[in-house]
Amino acid sequence: MRRAKVGAASAIATALFSLSLLTGCGGSDTGGPTELKWFVQIQPGGSFQDVAKRCSEESNGRYEIEFELLPTDASQAREQLVRRLGAEDSTIDVIGMDVIWTAEFANAGWLREWTGAPARQVTKGVFDSVVETARFEGKLYGAPFNSNTQLLWYRTDQVKQAPVTWEEMIDEAEKIGPGGGLIQVQSNRYEGFTAWFNALLESAGGHILSGPETVDLPQGPTDEALAVMGRLGNSPVAAPDIDTSDEDTARLGFEAGDSAFMVNYTFAYASAQENAPDVAKNMGFAEYPRVVEDSPSRPPLGGFNLGVSAYSENSDLAFEAAACLSGPESQLTATELDGLPPSNETLYTDKVVTKAYPGFSQLVKRSIDAAGPRPATAAYQDVSLAIQRTLHPPSSIDPSDLTPTYDELRSNLEDAVKREGLL
Repeated sequence: MRRAKVGAASAIATALFSLSLLTGCGGSDTGGPTELKWFVQIQPGGSFQDVAKRCSEESNGRYEIEFELLPTDASQAREQLVRRLGAEDSTIDVIGMDVIWTAEFANAGWLREWTGAPARQVTKGVFDSVVETARFEGKLYGAPFNSNTQLLWYRTDQVKQAPVTWEEMIDEAEKIGPGGGLIQVQSNRYEGFTAWFNALLESAGGHILSGPETVDLPQGPTDEALAVMGRLGNSPVAAPDIDTSDEDTARLGFEAGDSAFMVNYTFAYASAQENAPDVAKNMGFAEYPRVVEDSPSRPPLGGFNLGVSAYSENSDLAFEAAACLSGPESQLTATELDGLPPSNETLYTDKVVTKAYPGFSQLVKRSIDAAGPRPATAAYQDVSLAIQRTLHPPSSIDPSDLTPTYDELRSNLEDAVKREGLL
């Protein structure tokens, strides 16, 4: 694999960053602040602007953070970054990365490593599951900013007790019937579909990969995960749009009132409160369903990591800025303004968090701690596409005969890990 050749520069950056934290003063050579470009997908509540303004002010004139806004669609945002970084664009200083991009960007040599005191600072108090998403081959390449995870949302007026497993949930939904018992998931042919499969496989006790270039996919757990997807895809309580569903359509489907269950991220609660109060008053929350009753839930894990570009001409300041942008105060701002869960587990008793997630802040914390990260590999995009193309739509999976699907998936994944095409 091709690795970043920025070790010396990273060491210099670390030293300068540590010095700047001690001095707390100074400016650029021209007497004004250095402009740092933060490339990131914008959030509607304005939290990114807020934390960038605060960190700029706290730099005492050393830097000013400017935005380069990326498309809200994750695939389009990634493509823009890949093209710019592939061209060694020096205008990029700080990169807002989806957690699944860190490994491939690091492998391509596009990120500087976090080391020493700055690395300890940005990982202090952070969930182990989240730190794992910021590492590649044992080295830290991202400062965890926010995290996210999915919960099970259900109608308390339809269901007496939240189901523990997917099988129990589908059984209960089918008893209610499609008139009020629909199940909302994310099953379009996109990254959310891969996140769903990964969560099921992890809960069943398996992994997609056992290393960056090694397919794991044990048949027993994989069959358990595939059986869930196939059963729901062919069930009368699958949402009518299951083959094109995503986080937003699932939210809208649940708010429409004919669904008993939904797996989705934390934003779904606030959305229902605002858009469907009659549904929201009967909206319960519980742990993401398990695949096997005696094997723990491993819900999806999302969020952003902040990386420093290998081509930044201001890497010392970029490390300092990224540390501020990802710090506890910034995380609380992101929770307050955009409902994004903190990556720092010590913040879950803070009133900002308990207000954002009334009654379920500790459930969110436990879910992030238990979450199953998607595999860290330079070939991640190929791996994800192999899963999507093999298993979509879920109705194509025959729960009574899983061998053909398993064999095809394993073959396609074996091919995928041999490729590292970033585009």
